[in-house]
Amino acid sequence: MLKVKAIEKKIKFSKTDEGVWRYVMSPELYTPLSQAKVIKEAALRSGVSRGVMQACWDAAGEVIKAWATEGHSVALPGLGTMRFGLRSKAVEDVNDVKTSLISSRRIIFTPSVDLKDELKNTAIQITCYDRNGEEVKRVTSTSGEVEDTENSLTPDPSPNGEGSDNQGGGNGGNSGSGSNSGSQNQALTSPSINGNTSFAESTQVSMSGPDGAEIHYTTDGSTPTAESTLYSEAFTLTENTTVKAIAIKDGQSSEVATKYFYKSGNPGGGMDQN
Repeated sequence: MLKVKAIEKKIKFSKTDEGVWRYVMSPELYTPLSQAKVIKEAALRSGVSRGVMQACWDAAGEVIKAWATEGHSVALPGLGTMRFGLRSKAVEDVNDVKTSLISSRRIIFTPSVDLKDELKNTAIQITCYDRNGEEVKRVTSTSGEVEDTENSLTPDPSPNGEGSDNQGGGNGGNSGSGSNSGSQNQALTSPSINGNTSFAESTQVSMSGPDGAEIHYTTDGSTPTAESTLYSEAFTLTENTTVKAIAIKDGQSSEVATKYFYKSGNPGGGMDQN
């Protein structure tokens, strides 16, 4: 259960404003779980020794950091994907393009469908406290909408064009860092690659993307382009495979979506070796 508190506070909109009383919501404080505790629990559940789990944890962390800084959208097992992004100002003249146009660097996490469903079905409890600190009401909800980070990349309505969301990276090669690197007002959402990442014999892979967009994909680890295979229906994988896909609409390409599929007992064979 997600616990939230709503505390009655006086909100002022200016120094001379007397203010108004409003209930302001914020999450309850949770005890942070240490890395050691997480590794211990993961080792118990998997039957793997704690030392091996620690080594895997460290190795995965280094791989995620390395690939994310190259511009990849990196799969986080059981959670979703993470990528680096930029918010920048748009300019008309190419001679005005410079690094100072970048206003912020962001880490963008896109939850998996399973994680979204888990969050949607998690009960939320709101405890209300009045201005004197007394509990006055408690509300419980069993489900609700889940914000989709990828679909919330709406640009700021500022006249200078600030608000474009461009993928980080810039090391070149096969990182996919240039797939959406222009100063655009709104990013095209990357396609979703669906299927069981770990399988015994085979797995079905399906894809979905923005309305009206074509999805092009590769299964050899290379960065997809408009000339890559056009997705039309679900397909079957029987070997370790790296699937990459982009959405294309009105001449605009999304960032590269990446998902790794591997046979149980051989997780390394599907990794991209860029």
